Amino acid sequence: MQDYKKLKVWEKAHAFTVVVYATTRAFPKDEVYALTSQIRRCAVSVPSNIVEGCGRGSNPELVKFLYYALGSANELEYQLLLSRDLGYVSTEAHAPLAASVLEIKRMLAALIVKIKEGPDGKQSRPTG
Repeated sequence: MQDYKKLKVWEKAHAFTVVVYATTRAFPKDEVYALTSQIRRCAVSVPSNIVEGCGRGSNPELVKFLYYALGSANELEYQLLLSRDLGYVSTEAHAPLAASVLEIKRMLAALIVKIKEGPDGKQSRPTG
Protein backbone atom coordinates (compact mmCIF):
# COMPACT_ATOMS: atom_id res chain seq x y z
CA MET A 1 0.00 0.00 0.00
CA GLN A 2 1.34 3.40 -0.99
CA ASP A 3 0.54 6.83 0.47
CA TYR A 4 -1.19 8.66 -2.37
CA LYS A 5 -0.66 12.03 -0.67
CA LYS A 6 3.07 11.70 -1.37
CA LEU A 7 2.50 11.52 -5.13
CA LYS A 8 2.91 14.82 -7.00
CA VAL A 9 0.50 13.62 -9.67
CA TRP A 10 -2.21 13.13 -7.05
CA GLU A 11 -1.56 16.64 -5.65
CA LYS A 12 -1.87 18.16 -9.12
CA ALA A 13 -4.96 16.13 -10.01
CA HIS A 14 -6.65 17.07 -6.73
CA ALA A 15 -5.87 20.78 -7.14
CA PHE A 16 -7.04 20.61 -10.74
CA THR A 17 -10.33 19.04 -9.68
CA VAL A 18 -10.96 22.01 -7.39
CA VAL A 19 -10.30 24.36 -10.34
CA VAL A 20 -12.65 22.35 -12.55
CA TYR A 21 -15.46 22.67 -10.00
CA ALA A 22 -14.94 26.44 -9.85
CA THR A 23 -14.84 26.70 -13.64
CA THR A 24 -18.00 24.67 -14.23
CA ARG A 25 -20.03 26.76 -11.76
CA ALA A 26 -20.37 29.31 -14.56
CA PHE A 27 -21.75 26.78 -17.07
CA PRO A 28 -25.35 27.18 -18.20
CA LYS A 29 -27.89 25.71 -15.78
CA ASP A 30 -29.29 23.43 -18.49
CA GLU A 31 -25.89 21.66 -18.54
CA VAL A 32 -25.95 20.80 -14.83
CA TYR A 33 -26.97 17.18 -15.50
CA ALA A 34 -25.07 16.93 -18.75
CA LEU A 35 -21.65 18.38 -19.55
CA THR A 36 -21.10 19.98 -16.13
CA SER A 37 -21.74 16.68 -14.38
CA GLN A 38 -19.64 14.71 -16.86
CA ILE A 39 -16.66 17.05 -16.56
CA ARG A 40 -16.80 16.99 -12.79
CA ARG A 41 -17.05 13.20 -12.67
CA CYS A 42 -14.04 12.84 -14.96
CA ALA A 43 -12.05 15.36 -12.95
CA VAL A 44 -12.86 13.54 -9.69
CA SER A 45 -12.09 10.20 -11.31
CA VAL A 46 -8.44 11.06 -11.94
CA PRO A 47 -7.30 11.55 -8.33
CA SER A 48 -9.84 8.97 -7.10
CA ASN A 49 -8.33 6.25 -9.28
CA ILE A 50 -4.85 7.19 -8.08
CA VAL A 51 -6.07 6.82 -4.50
CA GLU A 52 -7.78 3.50 -5.19
CA GLY A 53 -4.70 2.12 -6.93
CA CYS A 54 -2.48 3.14 -4.04
CA GLY A 55 -4.78 1.25 -1.70
CA ARG A 56 -4.35 -1.97 -3.63
CA GLY A 57 -1.80 -4.53 -2.59
CA SER A 58 0.32 -4.76 -5.70
CA ASN A 59 2.05 -2.72 -8.36
CA PRO A 60 0.09 -4.37 -11.20
CA GLU A 61 -3.14 -3.27 -9.50
CA LEU A 62 -1.74 0.24 -9.01
CA VAL A 63 -0.80 0.42 -12.69
CA LYS A 64 -4.30 -0.71 -13.69
CA PHE A 65 -5.86 2.14 -11.73
CA LEU A 66 -3.31 4.63 -13.05
CA TYR A 67 -4.44 3.63 -16.54
CA TYR A 68 -8.04 4.30 -15.47
CA ALA A 69 -6.95 7.73 -14.23
CA LEU A 70 -5.20 8.36 -17.56
CA GLY A 71 -8.35 7.38 -19.44
CA SER A 72 -10.40 9.82 -17.38
CA ALA A 73 -7.82 12.54 -18.00
CA ASN A 74 -8.09 11.91 -21.75
CA GLU A 75 -11.87 12.14 -21.55
CA LEU A 76 -11.62 15.33 -19.51
CA GLU A 77 -9.26 16.87 -22.06
CA TYR A 78 -11.91 16.43 -24.74
CA GLN A 79 -14.76 17.67 -22.58
CA LEU A 80 -12.88 20.86 -21.81
CA LEU A 81 -12.23 21.33 -25.53
CA LEU A 82 -15.94 20.86 -26.20
CA SER A 83 -16.74 23.37 -23.46
CA ARG A 84 -14.50 25.90 -25.17
CA ASP A 85 -16.07 25.26 -28.56
CA LEU A 86 -19.57 25.63 -27.09
CA GLY A 87 -18.56 28.96 -25.58
CA TYR A 88 -18.83 27.84 -21.95
CA VAL A 89 -15.10 28.44 -21.39
CA SER A 90 -13.19 31.23 -23.12
CA THR A 91 -10.12 30.42 -25.17
CA GLU A 92 -8.05 32.30 -22.61
CA ALA A 93 -9.49 30.24 -19.72
CA HIS A 94 -9.22 26.98 -21.67
CA ALA A 95 -5.48 27.25 -22.36
CA PRO A 96 -4.28 26.78 -18.74
CA LEU A 97 -6.90 24.06 -18.18
CA ALA A 98 -5.68 22.15 -21.22
CA ALA A 99 -2.06 22.62 -20.14
CA SER A 100 -2.85 21.24 -16.68
CA VAL A 101 -4.60 18.16 -18.07
CA LEU A 102 -1.66 17.53 -20.40
CA GLU A 103 0.78 17.81 -17.50
CA ILE A 104 -1.26 15.37 -15.41
CA LYS A 105 -1.43 12.93 -18.33
CA ARG A 106 2.35 13.10 -18.78
CA MET A 107 2.91 12.56 -15.06
CA LEU A 108 0.58 9.55 -15.03
CA ALA A 109 2.30 8.03 -18.06
CA ALA A 110 5.73 8.55 -16.48
CA LEU A 111 4.59 6.99 -13.20
CA ILE A 112 3.17 3.99 -15.04
CA VAL A 113 6.47 3.46 -16.84
CA LYS A 114 8.44 3.85 -13.60
CA ILE A 115 6.31 1.30 -11.76
CA LYS A 116 6.39 -1.15 -14.66
CA GLU A 117 10.20 -0.90 -14.81
CA GLY A 118 10.46 -1.81 -11.17
CA PRO A 119 13.16 -0.89 -8.68
CA ASP A 120 16.04 -2.11 -10.85
CA GLY A 121 15.01 0.07 -13.78
CA LYS A 122 14.33 -2.88 -16.08
CA GLN A 123 11.04 -3.54 -17.79
CA SER A 124 9.33 -6.38 -15.97
CA ARG A 125 8.15 -9.19 -18.21
CA PRO A 126 5.49 -11.74 -17.50
CA THR A 127 6.78 -15.26 -17.11
CA GLY A 128 5.32 -18.35 -18.65
